[in-house]
Amino acid sequence: MDASNVRTVEQVVDTDRYPLLEPDSDAWKAVVSRTRQELETIGCSILPQFIRPAQRETLRREGMDIAPRAHYEVETVNAYNIAVDSSLPENHPGRIPIQRGNAFVARDQIPPDSIIHQLYTSEPFQSFVAECFELPRLHELADPLSGLCLNVVTQGMEHPWHFDTNEFTVSMLTQESQAGGVFEYCPNIRSAQAENFDDVRDVLLGKGERMIRRLALQPGDLQLFKGRYSLHRVTTVQGETARHSAIFAYSERAGVIGSVARTQQLFGRVLPEHRAAEGRAVRVDELLD
Repeated sequence: MDASNVRTVEQVVDTDRYPLLEPDSDAWKAVVSRTRQELETIGCSILPQFIRPAQRETLRREGMDIAPRAHYEVETVNAYNIAVDSSLPENHPGRIPIQRGNAFVARDQIPPDSIIHQLYTSEPFQSFVAECFELPRLHELADPLSGLCLNVVTQGMEHPWHFDTNEFTVSMLTQESQAGGVFEYCPNIRSAQAENFDDVRDVLLGKGERMIRRLALQPGDLQLFKGRYSLHRVTTVQGETARHSAIFAYSERAGVIGSVARTQQLFGRVLPEHRAAEGRAVRVDELLD
């Protein structure tokens, strides 16, 4: 094991609660078991106070320093991130327009010595997350922009209802908004075999309260989430303090790079790597998005 990885975990992660360096210990197995059970039953697991208290202000400050680098553009989208003028049937939830006003700082603008970057590349962290998702291993995205990013939601903006492209998501709140900015999700509202458009439409039209769960996240909490099948959003941020969260993007396959269209949408630019990889993506299902 690389010595720098060990130092990163010991210094940053509360290893008394989350013994990432002791994968054979009963405590490690207990955390993994609980996380797996929550992912199976409710599609999400929160590991509270994952970051040591002494490091949380550094975590927040590092996010504040890079937040001005975020690509920001308000645009009309839908929950499936497909063209809003798509030829869809009447009453299809994809015909419901929503405004996306959140912003992203790309990986190539995040300092390598920052907490979130060191954690993202940490082998013990990756091994732990893989075990929680019951995967043999994880790969960092080969995408130079979306592998790791900071999501920034400012006053009056929200990250609207959507599904993730990947089956699983790893994220961490680094700064709490003054008000609003609540993470809401609908566990397993669809599956790889069924879109369940009626339920999705109800949520988008404000009629799906029965399906919505809300999470009280705190800075430094680690969130493991099955976002491919769970519709989710961050509600409108209120007050002058923006909501910041790190998104650690991994894949079961090596060499994954985002599409040109999606990359342009999120970061306002594409790189030669994206153009070279266009058309080589392998889908895990036949869902709309």
